[in-house]
Amino acid sequence: MGINFTINFEQYQTIDKQGVTQALSDAINIIKHNLTTFTHASQMHSSVKNQYQACKNDHWTSGFWPGTIWLAYENSLDDVFKDSNLIQIQSFHQRIINKVEIDHHDLGFLYSPSCVSAWKLTKNEQGRESAILAADALIARYQSKGGFIQAWGAMNQLENYRFIIDCLMNVPLLYWASEETGDDKYRQIASVHSRTTLENIIREDGSTYHTFFMEPESGKPLRGSACQGFSDDSAWARGQAWGIYGFALAYKHEKDKEYLKAFERVAEYFFHHLPDDLVPYWDLNFNNGSNEPRDTSSASIAACGLLEMADLVDNEKAALYRSIAKKLIYSIYNSYAVKNIDQSNGLVLHGTYSKKTPFNTCDEEGVDECVSWGDYFYMEALTRLNKDWDSYWG
Repeated sequence: MGINFTINFEQYQTIDKQGVTQALSDAINIIKHNLTTFTHASQMHSSVKNQYQACKNDHWTSGFWPGTIWLAYENSLDDVFKDSNLIQIQSFHQRIINKVEIDHHDLGFLYSPSCVSAWKLTKNEQGRESAILAADALIARYQSKGGFIQAWGAMNQLENYRFIIDCLMNVPLLYWASEETGDDKYRQIASVHSRTTLENIIREDGSTYHTFFMEPESGKPLRGSACQGFSDDSAWARGQAWGIYGFALAYKHEKDKEYLKAFERVAEYFFHHLPDDLVPYWDLNFNNGSNEPRDTSSASIAACGLLEMADLVDNEKAALYRSIAKKLIYSIYNSYAVKNIDQSNGLVLHGTYSKKTPFNTCDEEGVDECVSWGDYFYMEALTRLNKDWDSYWG
């Protein structure tokens, strides 16, 4: 089995080594420029008129900026990035100690790119301690009836008894915590949550729900729905991309071929619903000629998922996955990446955080803007193409 695309990927250009080097140089220059503003402060989740503002470390997205700095450090070995991030780590330590806005499942997004990375790269003890405490907070959201980590909201309310596809990217923090501490409780919860997601989040056609509700008394599946996304039966582009990367990571940690099959189904749907330049609109319901906004972050996330899976499969599949990832990143760099600081203090334009619809219960924010995770995953994809990378995701 494998991704069986009818799309002709041969028509698309591939980013080469020189292109990767130039893209990294452009990005690193912008990141260094931003250290003045975002060393003692966090970066807002999305830009306004393509300019990020500083904010407190109290958003679910705060981990992506230090993750981006660490990637700049890995590719440049310039200590200015390391020194800046060691200041950031103090903020993340205080956040988890004082329990500042941590009552949600996004602790992996917060602490894997910021603190797991700090431990791996510098053996920073504060980073390690913070990430383990974050793993403790994450497993506190586990619901044994249904076998999942609850996304957000009070733990004993029917309307909150749900998980979302994004959490596939949070559970790698738990696999890492088990490996780091020798305590299997983290891995066990990660494993059960991943299995519950596998069994419920994918529709028959390979598209995915963003949100899935479970019945609190019995733990049985209830229904999938949109919180993000155009409608309950559409495929939110970023959610589909989380599935591509998340199932790749699940396969890495669980070594179960069902996760590989899930990855292939979700990836095939994603690529069959892309516009001509391979960069999706914010929902895969939309395609060529639509006036809806793009979401460049989804393309970068998908590229990272492909590159992750390429390290786990046979040579033929690996070559295909790497080739497609290089085509995605070429399109982003060629048409959407920021080339100089005068254009934006972000790295990639035309991301979408949340687009309001009758089904989307999230506030409308960051539409057609730079988004912090889009910048991070773009840098991660470039890093994967540039070097043998030790993943921050467990």
